[in-house]
Amino acid sequence: MSVKQISVFLENKKGRLADVTRILSGEGVNIRALSLADTADFGVLRIIVNDPEKCLAALKRNSFVAQVTEVIAIEVEDRPGGLGRVLEALDAAGINVEYMYAYVEKTRDNAIVICKIDDRERAREVLGKAGIATVSGEALKAL
Repeated sequence: MSVKQISVFLENKKGRLADVTRILSGEGVNIRALSLADTADFGVLRIIVNDPEKCLAALKRNSFVAQVTEVIAIEVEDRPGGLGRVLEALDAAGINVEYMYAYVEKTRDNAIVICKIDDRERAREVLGKAGIATVSGEALKAL
């Protein structure tokens, strides 16, 4: 139940992010969640989209360096301590979270966070035992 995230490496210069969004819009690719981290020279745009394969092909056709990264989507109770419960379960099992960002969904009671985790399968098992749901890529597309 992994989710395909597209990671795009961008030169840190004016207009590069706009170029990406223009290309994806022209291809009918909808960005559902994103994270952007930068340094002085480059940035890494991480996106969850409605069609990862189409997104990747469009970016590569337009000379962007992009790759697919497998991540997991975790349902988090939308209340104080909800995220803490998830992180405590992973920490107790010795599972490292490399990074995370939110996935906005207006029609659900729970929030969703996208996580890059060093052992996705074990994380899903640990979270399941703790009563914490993960969300498949197909389910995210349907939201």
